[in-house]
Amino acid sequence: MPLITFTSDFGQSDHYVAFTKARILKEYPQAQIIDISHQVKPFNLAHLAHVIQSVFREFPEGTIHLIGNDADSQKAQSYLVVKIEGHLFVGANNGVMSLISEKQPEGVYLLDIPVAKGFTSLPAIVAKLAQGTPPQELGTTTDNFNQYIARKARATKKEIAGHVIHTDHYGNLVTNIDKVDFDILSANRSYTITFGRDSVQVVNQSIPEVEPGEVFFIFNSNDKLMLGINQGHGGQLLGLTYDSPIIIKFDEDAH
Repeated sequence: MPLITFTSDFGQSDHYVAFTKARILKEYPQAQIIDISHQVKPFNLAHLAHVIQSVFREFPEGTIHLIGNDADSQKAQSYLVVKIEGHLFVGANNGVMSLISEKQPEGVYLLDIPVAKGFTSLPAIVAKLAQGTPPQELGTTTDNFNQYIARKARATKKEIAGHVIHTDHYGNLVTNIDKVDFDILSANRSYTITFGRDSVQVVNQSIPEVEPGEVFFIFNSNDKLMLGINQGHGGQLLGLTYDSPIIIKFDEDAH
């Protein structure tokens, strides 16, 4: 029995999350539904994609991921099942599927459901998938779906130029700078990380290495460079937000 995850910007103050789960369970009472988050920022595809892509690989292949967000009404005129890295994603054709992974989908299926019914039709689709119905029986194979290109950090021998891509619940700022690039370029070299008007010369192994109120840089569990303030809200105190530049310059001479 495949697991079902549910991620949305529906919040917790209304009935929307429970309504969606009830629709799945009505069709398939044995379903196992795991919430990822329902506090995604409304209409924010970048935040939605970040939350999903940060965790979906921790679930077994074959897991079904239901995605709900109010960007549906703005852009989507259709709904999809997309197979990515062995997982199935069900949601609106609004571009979010293209931001979940850098790998090409293994299959994209346009669902045959009325646009007027929209998201409320998806729980039944998820229930059928969980019971073993292949996606090609629920939709038509297509290559024509909304896609975006995620911004990547630019790495040269002299520097890595990245950006903030997410501010988490604690005010920590996640960047698009990958650990593998940093490890290669920083080997036996010193470096300076510039953020706003400030700079540091070290990446920490853990947050407690710095005193409360001080800035830290670490690589998070997804191997993305993250900065913040120990026991403080880094985004507010540092004046950094989504898309703020983070630059790592490497010394020319090896040490």
